[in-house]
Amino acid sequence: MGNNDYIIEMLNITKEFPGIKANDNVTLQLKKGEIHALLGENGAGKSTLMSILFGLYQPTSGMIKKNGKEVKINNPNDANALNIGMVHQHFKLVECFSVLDNIILGIEPTKGLFLSKKGARDKVVALSDKYGLKVDPDAIISDITVGMQQRTEILKMLYRDNEILIFDEPTAVLTPQEIEELMKIMKNLAKEGKSILFITHKLNEIMETADRCTILRKGKYIGTVDIKDTTKEELSKMMVGRNVNFKVDKQPAKPTETVLKIENMTVPSKMHKNNAVKNVSFNVRRGEIVCIAGIDGNGQTEFVHALTGLEKMTEGKIFFDGADITNASIRERSKSGISHIPEDRHKHGLVLDYTLEQNMVLQRYWDTEFQKGGFIKQGAVRAFAERLIDQYDVRSGQGPITIARSMSGGNQQKAIIAREIDKNPDLLVAVQPTRGLDVGAIEYIHSQLVAQRDKGKAVLLVSLELDEVMNVSDRILVMYEGEIVGQLYPDKTTVEELGLYMAGAKKDVVPAEMNS
Repeated sequence: MGNNDYIIEMLNITKEFPGIKANDNVTLQLKKGEIHALLGENGAGKSTLMSILFGLYQPTSGMIKKNGKEVKINNPNDANALNIGMVHQHFKLVECFSVLDNIILGIEPTKGLFLSKKGARDKVVALSDKYGLKVDPDAIISDITVGMQQRTEILKMLYRDNEILIFDEPTAVLTPQEIEELMKIMKNLAKEGKSILFITHKLNEIMETADRCTILRKGKYIGTVDIKDTTKEELSKMMVGRNVNFKVDKQPAKPTETVLKIENMTVPSKMHKNNAVKNVSFNVRRGEIVCIAGIDGNGQTEFVHALTGLEKMTEGKIFFDGADITNASIRERSKSGISHIPEDRHKHGLVLDYTLEQNMVLQRYWDTEFQKGGFIKQGAVRAFAERLIDQYDVRSGQGPITIARSMSGGNQQKAIIAREIDKNPDLLVAVQPTRGLDVGAIEYIHSQLVAQRDKGKAVLLVSLELDEVMNVSDRILVMYEGEIVGQLYPDKTTVEELGLYMAGAKKDVVPAEMNS
């Protein structure tokens, strides 16, 4: 194959940060019109490599070619001039602007001194139709779903006539339906001759959409494979360096007494007049994993916030280990034995500008183990953090003194999980605990949840991932529009049936006790 068949070549790229080689002599070649996946564990160097291509970082060594000619990309404007666009994992949109204003931001069309949006609007509508994006140009960003925000980002790239499109973990925040839509959109883009780089660690998505896949492990290039010639198992082995078990090993649950009892909980919605959670009642017992399954935005977030004390309920009661904690503070709930792995790790999980070790003791620094006479015992904190880092394989440039913000998302998640499980809670509330994690880490976290259950703890899992729901739970409660619409058992149901309940197409009258 001739060299000029590659639209982009990243050759022998090395990038060093303090204490870490994020990319170690990596070569990636993108063909015109292909969907090329970039696969690797959390912290394998995928985002760093793409940030170099987009001009956010400069490589320590190595070169980039476009259409066979060497190019220098000093910043994102250079990348744009070379028709390279990027949709970041955390979107870069102005919340109070409309979709249209976000798309034209920075290249506003003017007539004389005036903004002329008509032509821009027509172009956006035409692009939206051509690629099946279905976006309302006049909607305000803060009012639209995450999936729509992402499509706005895609339109932003198309509006700028970008030819090389980088997607950084584009499905991490989407519902199953939105993921399917996105896959279609990506295939349409490739059909029209766009070349796509797609960072992910979800093997199913790669098998479904990609033409080729390049695998990185701990910053090094492992290889590039044709998807038609490979399997999920082979990819995961290249990515993690060992065989990964996709099935969760667990014995049937042996639940004992009730730990958590929710009675008639109602929680108002911040978005609209209706309540987000409507008259929900159920129990969770020691020795079982109960999963709340549902499509995003059906009241799970508000439910968890009310349970952990982040939001007030208007009606209902919460009993924990027999005590009424309906009005207890967040710290009281935490100290009484509830651990919370939150949905939003940046907002509710970490203090991003603190070090890793400070984050590890956020809820315990007042214990005698960590303080004396009001002074923090640094040695004890350091030793504690080092033990958790080691046990949970939390990877970071500078160990305990790494600033949390600088860590990859998956490693931030591992740090939170380590902290919350190590508190040895009676009830572990795990909200999308494996979101954004790679297969090796997911396997480990799932085994930890089962280990908690087998130690006689109660586990309440909230998940949008159907595989996770079916694999990990002992009992499934489906939440739809703020109500529990069904109680299912993984061994007696199917993914299809679960999907019908989640979409509101099927509904049962659920017994009040929910202990059957």
